[in-house]
Amino acid sequence: MEGRTNLTKRREDIRNIAIIAHVDHGKTTLVNEMLKQSDTLGKHYELQDRALDSNAIERERGITILSKNTAVDYDGKKINILDTPGHADFGGEVERIMKMVDGVLLVVDAYEGTMPQTRFVLKKALEQHLTPIVVINKIDRPGARPAEVVDEVLELFIELGADDSQLDFPVIYASAINGTSSYSDKVEDQEHTMKPLFDTILKTIPAPIDNSDEPLQFQVALLDYNDYVGRIGIGRIFRGKIKVGDNVTVMKLDGSTKNFRVTKLFGFMGLKRVEINEAKAGDLIAVSGMEDIYVGETVTPVDHQEALPLLRIDEPTLKMMFLQNNSPFAGREGTEVTARKIEDRLKKQLHTDVSLRVDDTDQAGAWMVSGRGELHLSILVEEMRREGFELQLSRPEVIYKTIDNKKCEPFEEVTIDTPDEYVGAVIDSMAQRKGDMQNMESTGNGQTRLIFSTPSRGLIGYSTEFLSMTGGYGILNNTFSEYKPVVKNWNPGRRTGALVSINQGPSTTYSLESVEDRGTLFIGAGVDVYEGMIVGESSRDQDIAVTVTKGKNLTNTRAAGKDHASAIRTPKDMSLEQSIEFLNEDELCEVTPKNVRLRKKILNTNERKKFDKSKKN
Repeated sequence: MEGRTNLTKRREDIRNIAIIAHVDHGKTTLVNEMLKQSDTLGKHYELQDRALDSNAIERERGITILSKNTAVDYDGKKINILDTPGHADFGGEVERIMKMVDGVLLVVDAYEGTMPQTRFVLKKALEQHLTPIVVINKIDRPGARPAEVVDEVLELFIELGADDSQLDFPVIYASAINGTSSYSDKVEDQEHTMKPLFDTILKTIPAPIDNSDEPLQFQVALLDYNDYVGRIGIGRIFRGKIKVGDNVTVMKLDGSTKNFRVTKLFGFMGLKRVEINEAKAGDLIAVSGMEDIYVGETVTPVDHQEALPLLRIDEPTLKMMFLQNNSPFAGREGTEVTARKIEDRLKKQLHTDVSLRVDDTDQAGAWMVSGRGELHLSILVEEMRREGFELQLSRPEVIYKTIDNKKCEPFEEVTIDTPDEYVGAVIDSMAQRKGDMQNMESTGNGQTRLIFSTPSRGLIGYSTEFLSMTGGYGILNNTFSEYKPVVKNWNPGRRTGALVSINQGPSTTYSLESVEDRGTLFIGAGVDVYEGMIVGESSRDQDIAVTVTKGKNLTNTRAAGKDHASAIRTPKDMSLEQSIEFLNEDELCEVTPKNVRLRKKILNTNERKKFDKSKKN
């Protein structure tokens, strides 16, 4: 990019960095401490934990879903910080953010060391020739091994092809949760300050080039949207200046151009977006005024149209049908239930989520929604149900492609860390899902790391099985690797049938007692069910029709045996993700603000039997 040429004139008043890490290594907590200990917030400002994770789902799950911009003032300098997603489903955002910054803070857990997605995100940063700073976090954690972890990081840099200057990275040791840091790897040397980190950023990360006297080049890397100003393009000015009121040209992805007037400009300070009148080369800003501005497009002067190289946007690899709820309980629990409202909400999501696709189908009240993975799509569903929506979901399917006249499917690189005693079971289960083992190594402390190349469809529904198989101690991470020819004669779907209700009404303990030996129940007593609703998983490989609403016949004659209180086993509590993973092709997941239910597509028991027979013939 033109903003990366080696000129001498630089903006020493500003630094642009991204903060990257594996999930749960503490980067969002570290940003919190940087905000608290800089000159950014007022003395009496109360900052909540994980303040950047403003989305309720992010706070509950402890993950960052969408990148966030913030900025801190330190020693008269402005440090722009982009907090990036650590999960591979959001890898496209990571890559685009790398284009906006000049350096990265790589946060690594002092106990866990380098993890699969540390590798994934770091590779993106090194490819952009960014200057790294390594923060060994959780230095006070029991079992912390900072010296070994620094060696692991160095090995990873070498393996990923880092250049000599990148290999000479500075290291800061910190405990973000306690607000301490130091240049020493000894816990007793930790001080309640982030000064070592701030000083290292200012000394190590290159200041942006100041070519603000040249023609404007601003590139959109992220999108935001609000109802008042419409779509907002967030990105970096690589050259020149921009002011409110300027007439500029957007160079579209398809090669066309559109002129527009800049109505608002925003900068970032602390956790707030601040209106500004002017910005110049090196600034990270948000621009409004152009309704259909899109990621990767370049804003230039009308009389000097020169586009920057396009940014890569991750293509979807997984699709699911979103349908209007038509179950017998439709409209009971949600406020947003019409097809029009669902369609409007999905289209609204497209304003900001560039890796999502929403396509109409030939079925009324049904849309094919494509995304980057199960997590990407399930988070959208969770957001919608919290907003009052009711909808139904089909089983996720991978998206096939034709490459060189061959039908191809997406493959993932799967990295599994597991206690040694579960290695055999994991290898067997991955082999059943057509996983080809690429590597196996002992990582010490009774742990083994396994790496597989696996078709994406083999991973649908695998996480629940994997956690159960490893007693909750296994860690699984997967990243998209490539499209390869389809694995033939293989269907990785669920191997068990379902327990399906044949009538409607509240479930009773008496009925459930007689059903529980046939499989695993998903419901307890007193739950409203309807015909065709799935109430459990069958222990056999076929569906079993069951009655769960029958009450005990009451008579005047007391049974000769001793009275006893009826009791059933605790039902399996199915989360949204587990419910989606459970689905077979002939089933749907009904999602409302209060409940997640599983059901057959054909609810009527007799009609379903006829359909199944005709399919066999």
